[in-house]
Parts: sequence; C-alpha cells; structure tokens
Amino acid sequence: MSEQNLPKIDNKKFYNRLFTIALPIGFQSLMLALVAAADALMLGKIAQEEMTAVSLATQIQFVQNMFLASVTAACGILGAQYYGKKDIVTLKKLFGITLFFSIIISLIFFISCEFYPEQLMHIFTHDERLIAIGSMYLKIAGWSYLITGISQCYLTVMKLSEHVMATAVISTGAVIINIIFNAFLIFGIPPFSRMESKGAALATTLARIIELVFCLGLSLQKNYVRPAFKNIFKNNKILVLDFFKQVVPLLGGSLFWGVGFTSYTAIIGHMDSNAAAANSVASVIRDLICCACNGVGSAAGIMIGYELGAGKLEEGKAYGIKLKNISWVIGFASTALVFVLTPFVVNMVLLTDEARKLLTGMMIIMGIYMIGRAVNTITINGVLDGGGDTMFDMYSLAVCMWCIAIPLAFLGAFVFHWHPWAVYACTCLDEVGKIPWVMIRFRKYKWVRNLTRQNI
Repeated sequence: MSEQNLPKIDNKKFYNRLFTIALPIGFQSLMLALVAAADALMLGKIAQEEMTAVSLATQIQFVQNMFLASVTAACGILGAQYYGKKDIVTLKKLFGITLFFSIIISLIFFISCEFYPEQLMHIFTHDERLIAIGSMYLKIAGWSYLITGISQCYLTVMKLSEHVMATAVISTGAVIINIIFNAFLIFGIPPFSRMESKGAALATTLARIIELVFCLGLSLQKNYVRPAFKNIFKNNKILVLDFFKQVVPLLGGSLFWGVGFTSYTAIIGHMDSNAAAANSVASVIRDLICCACNGVGSAAGIMIGYELGAGKLEEGKAYGIKLKNISWVIGFASTALVFVLTPFVVNMVLLTDEARKLLTGMMIIMGIYMIGRAVNTITINGVLDGGGDTMFDMYSLAVCMWCIAIPLAFLGAFVFHWHPWAVYACTCLDEVGKIPWVMIRFRKYKWVRNLTRQNI
C-alpha cells in the first residue's frame, strides 16, 4: 500500500495516545538524567576532580544499561505486540524470561564493581587520583547495579500494559529521594557526615532499593502483569527463540553504541583533565535534552507494536510515517534549546577557565548533533524496532560509529593531536552522518510486520 492510500489517522486519538505514553516516559527519562546532573552539579561545587571521577565511573553503569536495554527492549517489542493482541498469558511468560536474563547481567556487573573497581577505572583514565575516587564510588554503587536489572523489567512491562503513569511516579519518587540523599550525604548536612563521592554512590543505591520495593508492591495489585517463572525454558522454546531473535541484534546495536560512547569518553578523558571535565558536563546536558526524543521514541515503539500486533498493518505504517515526521520537529527544537542553554550551563559549575572555554565549543557542536540524535532515536529505536526491524541499528552503528567516528576521534586525539573541539566533533559524526541511510531504510517498510504467534 502506497503512502497516499494509507488510512487517515484520527489526529485526536493519535496525539492523545502519544502524549499519554510519551510524556510520562519522557518525564521519567528526565528524572533519571537529573540524578546524573545532580551528582555533577553537587560534586562540581566541591571539586572538579570529584565530579570528573564520578562521571567516568558511571560509564560502567552506562555499559550495563546497554545490556539491560537490549533485554528489556526485546521484551518491549514482543510484549507490545502481544498486549495489542490481548494475549496476557504470553506476556507473563515473556516477563519471566526477561527477568531471568536481566538478573544474570546485573550479577556480572555487581561482581566486577565490587572486586575489580581499579581495573575498571583504568579503562577511562590514567590519573591515579581520579582512579582512587572512582573506585570508592564503584564499590558502593555496585549494589545499585545489582538491583537495577530487576526494577527495569518491572517498569518495562508496566509501560506496555498501560501503567505508564505508575512507572513515572515510581521513577520520579526514586529520583527525588536520590537527590535529597545526595545533598545530605555529599555535603554532610546533619545528622550525616560529609561523604562527597561516596555519598553520591550511597544515595543512588538507597534510591534503587526504594524503587524496587515500589515496583514489587504495585505488581501485586489487580490488573498488573506479573512474571511467569514456572518452566520458563521447558515449555516456551518458541517464545525464547523469538526473544533471542530480537535480543541478538539489539544487543549488538547496544554494545556498538554503548561501548562506542564509552570509547568517546575514554578518548577525551585521556587528552587532559580540562577536556574530560568539559565533556562530563556536556554529557549531562545532552542526556537531559534527549529526554523528549527518548519519550517519543519509546511511545512510538509501543504504539506501533499495539497496531501491528492487532493485525492493523496499514494503521501501523501510517503511525510510523507520522512519528518519523515528528522526529524532525523535535530535533530542531532540541538544537535551539542547546544554543539557548549554553551561556547558563558554562557558568553553572566550578571549572577552570580552559575547561569552561572547551565546554562552550562542545555545546555548540552538540546543538547540531541533536538533530541526528532525535531523528535516529525516534525512527530507529521507535518505529523500526517496534516492527522488529532491529538489525539495521546494529550495522548502521558498525559502519558510522566504529568505522568512521571512533577511528577519526582516536587519530585526532593521539596521532594528529587535534584541538579537543575537533575530537569532540568526530564523536558526533555518527548520528548526523547516518540520517540519509536511516530515511532510505525507513521507506523500505520492512518494519511493518506482525511478530506474534498463535497458541504459544
């Protein structure tokens, strides 16, 4: 069916559903990003070293989140279609499978942080002071990494089963608690003693515990989906196979993207401490501004999954086209917001004059990057993934990030000794450069598929 012959979208229904799903998820994403911002701002008031070390240390959680994101995203893709089909029994089985693999991932990262924190910090910096601070942070924060995998599974299924607002309330409450504990533990507000970076780690762990308690408590209520653990693999071989068909390319894409972003941080972190500090602040601002496209991207996957799972392929295609167009609007709006915020951000934290100058340039470069980030997040991670077209993300990252952006950044930093602005610009090439490729892939409509099965 051509685009001209697609069914007309009921705009009122479309935008009502989009905002109902996207706003809570975007707000939840904002709240999570605010934790990193609070850590950076509060520790930035103490010392540049504390802020930089924690920013580098949290890259470990960033990598863990890539693994968890692939597992929960696979649950989201299949789960949205089964929920759209009204097959709650299969959704419960899928929940149990997702939880099993998330716990394994969380255990691996917990053990690594508890027993090998110095080795992990050496990946990102050679500064012994930063390694010492970051290692102390990881040994405490590692406990939160153990808990995160479980709570993310519950939050994912709640979003799919029309409890998006509940997930936003839980995450918002956890963030508020985290920020309050941050203030008390970092600065030593009575009755607590001053713990600085260790206080930030402890605050994060306490907040994750509270978040999990609320997830488990809510799931016991009526109309909430609970995981089915009994005979997970024995009686659900087809579902497990379908799950891994989604997980493998998603994991490949997540690792390419996550390790690539971590490589960017490591490359800039090894240039000098001023570049590392400026990049730390820029990363926090980037994550805050990306909340809008994250919310719409998640909503896009759920909305399209509902339509395709219910067998409404034409409606799903029409939704995808409209959401792709919306991604451009959000991209240009995000660029404008970066430019407006730049003078305020540059003077917000305690930086050296050189770091402040570097941050100004990075913010301007980031403004252009935001167009690609918004378009690609909503189109790839929302529309394409919603229909199970997950392979494209992996090989587009392999080409644009690993064959172009990372080699250029590495050579620029360590061989040609370019200015940090030029190296930072190289790290932004992948999102902007692949936009034409993404548009071509979108118009092939390989994502317009019903992934559900009968009688699993």
